[in-house]
Amino acid sequence: MAEPGAAAVGLGRAESGGGADGAGADSLLSREENGVDGRAIRVGTRRSQLARIQTDSVVTMLRELYPDLHFEIAVAMSTTGDKILDTALSKIGEKSLFTKELENALERNEVDLVVHSLKDLPTSLPPGFTIGAICKHSALVLFCRRENPLDAVVFHPKNCGKTLSLLPEKSVIGTSSLRRAAQLKKKFPHLEFRDIRGNLNTRLKKLDEKEDFSAIILAAAGLKRMGWENRIGQLLGPEDCLYAVGQGALAVEVRAKDQEILNMVSALHDADTVLCCIAERAFMKHLEGGCSVPVAVNTLLKDGQLYLTGAVYSLDGSDSLKETMQTGVSYPHQNEDGPNDDVQHVGITAKNVPGQAQEAAENLGVELASLLLSKGAKHILSVARQLNDAR
Repeated sequence: MAEPGAAAVGLGRAESGGGADGAGADSLLSREENGVDGRAIRVGTRRSQLARIQTDSVVTMLRELYPDLHFEIAVAMSTTGDKILDTALSKIGEKSLFTKELENALERNEVDLVVHSLKDLPTSLPPGFTIGAICKHSALVLFCRRENPLDAVVFHPKNCGKTLSLLPEKSVIGTSSLRRAAQLKKKFPHLEFRDIRGNLNTRLKKLDEKEDFSAIILAAAGLKRMGWENRIGQLLGPEDCLYAVGQGALAVEVRAKDQEILNMVSALHDADTVLCCIAERAFMKHLEGGCSVPVAVNTLLKDGQLYLTGAVYSLDGSDSLKETMQTGVSYPHQNEDGPNDDVQHVGITAKNVPGQAQEAAENLGVELASLLLSKGAKHILSVARQLNDAR
């Protein structure tokens, strides 16, 4: 069913000719080529404004690719993470905080695909589901590269023009992320950090209308997608704050056995983003990390080499381990039909990305996690969990 009061997203014939990336009429896929029948494709989303913007962007890209198909946004849902706003995410103690209700709708066949921020999806998905595409918000191009994964500082209006290092002693910084707080406590010991919950709109309102916070830390990608890039007062590079696994990337989750939908959304995959995110998710999974412990990453794919930096931190940032490893991921794509076509790598099915490259990326994440574990990461994370539970 379409959302009450909202028009379904109908698809007309796309104009021929080159697009922003030179993709013309030859790149458009017909209903017959894809195998999807004439039914409407139902897309699930959370209720937040950012979630709807991200979902609309994916539908726009699908519309460009499949002008003969019809898509509709299904009833938007509130998730557990949307409803519990008086507790830090790391304290709720439940996986799939922002995805469970959407996955329930997928399981009941109420929707055919759902759009998530990839960082909200656990590294082990429930049985029967897979990430069929990893992409970024883009209403104009057909290729789905990752949005800026860095964290950003948004300052209270009275602190415009400053940086974190220039804020007065004991200035309070709002963040609901243990990862951000752990790194920034060590980098900026003169600052204090306090939990802040709510969607982007709510957190910005708390910052602007009260004097509780001197600044808050948010994902740059979300601010850009909302059109609020002008609020970014400082971008935090890897030297200041490594980012969250999957941050900046959008994920399209589907039923693993729904081959028609899986084939359809696989056209959205960006190979570079897929490989980076497979490595990051494998690193997180092997560490048994999550939002209850400070785990951070940085990836770079250059000249066929994938570089992964991973780190773990104590809650106050005083104890940490950080290493970088690399691997080659230049492999030809082999169009082979067989039982391994739909192999998942940390929950991701990427048919149009060479399988050997995906395996190399996953092995890189596992090997880097193993290296940190051999140096004492398990102890650091165990203590962090215990202290977080006791807060």
